[in-house]
Amino acid sequence: MTAYSIWVMEYAHVLEQPTSLFLYGAHNQGHRKMPYGYVVLKGRGQVAMIDVGYNHQAYGEVLAASYGVRNWQPPQVVLAECGVSPPDVSSIFITHAHFDHMGNIEQFPHATFYIQERELSKWVWSMSLERRFRWLMLGIDPADIMKAVDLARQGRLVCVDGDRTDVLPGIDLHAAFDTHTWGSQYVRVRNDLSPNSQNSWVFSGDLVYSHENLRGTDPGDPQYVPVGLATGSQFSLIMTSEEMTKRAGGDYTHVIPVHEERLRDLFPYRITKAGLRITELALADGEKSRVR
Repeated sequence: MTAYSIWVMEYAHVLEQPTSLFLYGAHNQGHRKMPYGYVVLKGRGQVAMIDVGYNHQAYGEVLAASYGVRNWQPPQVVLAECGVSPPDVSSIFITHAHFDHMGNIEQFPHATFYIQERELSKWVWSMSLERRFRWLMLGIDPADIMKAVDLARQGRLVCVDGDRTDVLPGIDLHAAFDTHTWGSQYVRVRNDLSPNSQNSWVFSGDLVYSHENLRGTDPGDPQYVPVGLATGSQFSLIMTSEEMTKRAGGDYTHVIPVHEERLRDLFPYRITKAGLRITELALADGEKSRVR
C-alpha cells in the first residue's frame, strides 16, 4: 500500500549559487544550480504541502533579486502540473521561515499551517534586535512573520512544540532546534502508514541542501558535512543529519532536499513548459503519473 503521491515541484532557481552555501567550508569550489521548490503530498482525500515558496512582489522580489533567483512561477502554474490548485491544499508544514519557504502564505486560503513555536517566536525576537545584529535576519522577510501571526488570528496556525506524530495519517513532524534556523523542523512521511515503516521519506527543508551534506564528496569514505548557512550550529546540523538518515531507514536517497538539482538523477522527472522540474517520488494507489 502507498498512501500518498509525492512530488517535488521546482518553482524558481538560481543558476550559479556558490558551492560554499551548499557545503560548509567549500570555498573556491565554483558554483552550481540551486532549485527553489516545495513538496506536494496527495492521498487519502487530502492535499498537503511542505513549504509554500515565496511571492515575487514587494520585499520578496527584492530578496530574490539579491540572490539571483530566476524563472519564478506562481503556485497556480506550478501545482497545475500535478493536477491540484492552491485552494485544494488543506495542510501545510513549514520547515522554517526563510522567505523562499514561507513567503507565499496568502496564496493558500483554505490551509492550516504547522510551524514550530520556537521558529516563530525567535524570529519575532530577532526582529526586535538592534541593527548591528542584522546578519541574523538573512533570508527573512518580516512581512512573512507577520502573516504567520495573522494565521493564528484566523484560526489557521498550529504552533508545534517539538515532535508530533500522525499530524495526518503517516505524517510526522520532527523538531531540529538551533540548526539551520532557530526552530527548523523536518517532515517524515511513512507512506505505508506503519509505525515501523519500511517505506519512509524524510523532507529536510534546509537542514540539507545536497546529498553531499549526508555523504561528503568522497564516495569511498562517507561523512556528514553541514550546510553553509546556519543560525544554530554545525554540530546540531550533523546530529540531525544522522537522525534524519535513520528515520529514512538508513537510505540517504530517501532524505529529500528540495534544493538538490541532482534529484533528477535518482527519480523520474520531466521539465514543464515553464522550464521547471517536477520530480515524482511516489504514487498513491490509483494515482496516475505526472511525469511519464
